[in-house]
Amino acid sequence: MKKVFDSAAEALDGVLFDGMLIAAGGFGLCGIPELLINAIRDAGTKDLTVASNNAGVDGFGLGILLESKQVRKMMASYVGENAEFMRQYLSGELELEFNPQGTLAERMRAGGAGIPGFYTKTGVGTVIAEGKEVKTFNGQDYILEEGIFADLAIVKAWKADTTGNAIFRKTARNFNPPAAMCGKICIMEVEEIVQPGELDPDHIHLPGIYVHRLIQGEHEKRIEQRTVRKKEEA
Repeated sequence: MKKVFDSAAEALDGVLFDGMLIAAGGFGLCGIPELLINAIRDAGTKDLTVASNNAGVDGFGLGILLESKQVRKMMASYVGENAEFMRQYLSGELELEFNPQGTLAERMRAGGAGIPGFYTKTGVGTVIAEGKEVKTFNGQDYILEEGIFADLAIVKAWKADTTGNAIFRKTARNFNPPAAMCGKICIMEVEEIVQPGELDPDHIHLPGIYVHRLIQGEHEKRIEQRTVRKKEEA
């Protein structure tokens, strides 16, 4: 089975359709599938629901899909760095389903494990719990959260072999593996593709069984928030 494709557009060919649910990996601007996001913008696929920890920033990451008005709904936990997101949400152009960060990660992981729902204390007694089933365990209330079963998962890894076994670096490891697992189809972009056997099996974060297609490409290393000290005067 051929998994390695020459470009993001080629890897997405025949996969995209209007109204689909996409799970996107990454945390802030760390480990985001920027090449696949750009290709989705160029494809013009619209009315998307995107599940991701955040919505990128203006002009980069998922922010470019917001600017092109291709996203109908975001399922996210943090959206504070995107002015266009705020404008669309406040004007009623964009739907938003807020999720606590851990809940969103578990919803993706649950979907990847075939679990349709789970109970959590996070959000009990808040707006997060509105309209959700509440059940009591050992005297404590828990709310029912549903697993995410995405039509497509787009993720970014540091290294992968040609079968899709992947390693993620540091913070990029938190949302990418569960996002990859919950997609009916998973497409992964990587910084380096190696041959089977070159990666230590004990270091694999995502087994290739979850990955259907992958590409290698050049990636931009952005810093989301740059904090520097004032120059000390002599």
